[in-house]
Amino acid sequence: MATLPAEQLLVFLLQVGALLALAVGLGALARRLGMPAIVGELCAGVLLGPSVADHLFPGFTAWLLPKDPGQFHLLDAAAQLGVLLLVGITGIQLDLGLLRRRGMTAARVSLFGLLVPLALGVGAGLLLPGSLLGEGADRNVFAFFLGVAMCVSAIPVIAKTLMDMGLLHRDVGQLTLTAGMFDDAVGWFLLSIVSAMATVGVTTGTVATSIGHLGLVVVAAFLARPLLRRLLRATGDDTGRTVSVLVVVMILAAAATHALKLEAIFGAFVAGAVMGTTGEVTAERLAPLRTLVLAVLAPLFFATAGLRMDLTALAEPSVLGAALAVLAIAVVGKFLGAFAGAALSGLSRWEALALGAGMNARGVVEVVVAMVGLRLGILTTATYTIIVLVAIVTSLMAPPTLRFAMRRVAPTAEEETRELAFAPVRASRGPS
Repeated sequence: MATLPAEQLLVFLLQVGALLALAVGLGALARRLGMPAIVGELCAGVLLGPSVADHLFPGFTAWLLPKDPGQFHLLDAAAQLGVLLLVGITGIQLDLGLLRRRGMTAARVSLFGLLVPLALGVGAGLLLPGSLLGEGADRNVFAFFLGVAMCVSAIPVIAKTLMDMGLLHRDVGQLTLTAGMFDDAVGWFLLSIVSAMATVGVTTGTVATSIGHLGLVVVAAFLARPLLRRLLRATGDDTGRTVSVLVVVMILAAAATHALKLEAIFGAFVAGAVMGTTGEVTAERLAPLRTLVLAVLAPLFFATAGLRMDLTALAEPSVLGAALAVLAIAVVGKFLGAFAGAALSGLSRWEALALGAGMNARGVVEVVVAMVGLRLGILTTATYTIIVLVAIVTSLMAPPTLRFAMRRVAPTAEEETRELAFAPVRASRGPS
């Protein structure tokens, strides 16, 4: 069996070391400036990628970050492990009791947060210049794809932002995660439909199969709950064994949903949420895994995502104009939708504003969606760059807007109790 060439391994190790060092450093700087660490972590990849370093130090980046797909796939695989575990531990801390009590609120926020930007995105796709369509792409398929890109949220970015800002225990944080997960599930389903439209066409069988797989994952996860409780209880006080069980279950669940043509992060999130309901995962038992993910694996993931961004295409005036228009549609659509859903549920205007801010973060999920569009020939390089811009700007907008709104929302007694449950974990990773 062939082994990994020594030169390829050396480059991979240097890539991980350089990206992680820069991501951690810029993440710390972002915190000092009052922003979540994710802002600096994303910027690490942007600085080392085609947006900056490729132009200033082409020889250096050609050596450290070669364009060879195989080399990049190694880095991408390591980063994917980080995002799966990040989403998984987020699911563990999801308060399902709150969801049962306020499920309709999350459903309204999710529904309006999907439909409004989806409709605005489809309308924009029908009006944008033909030069932004991929060669041979159908205008209707392009419009539907743009609508899907506008309606998604980014669970990894939302989760990291809420963790960094200490808002995960707040009701608004829990509702944002829940509505975002609904949005993501529907978004990936819609993306599978638009992918079929661009390739083999949409059939009733294709749609029914996707819906069936989605339901199968949820049902299977909760049927497995008693087994997961026994597994976690059997680990006793051995924190290492507990971490092993958590990681194995999350990864296998991610593999299962990926095999069903659903997103891997959906499986990791569902697995985490179910294990969190067993009552066996305490803050102390989760602390080692959470520290590793937040301090190492998540920064590596976000830095790697930044490498895919090339902002130099925005120097062309026509592309910049289209980018600003699409960005405005994306922001207004998501804010209006989430705000309307929250307001109809009786939440205060500040809670509604905070929900809109959290749901507005598109992040790396939007980058993944854009890559699918580029691969299918629906997008040009310029349109891809526009969608990436939406991902970056909306992720940067979320923290200051959340901070502004949540200063005006007094914590409840239930929220303070929930915060104490995970206080040892936050203390283990230092202030954010």
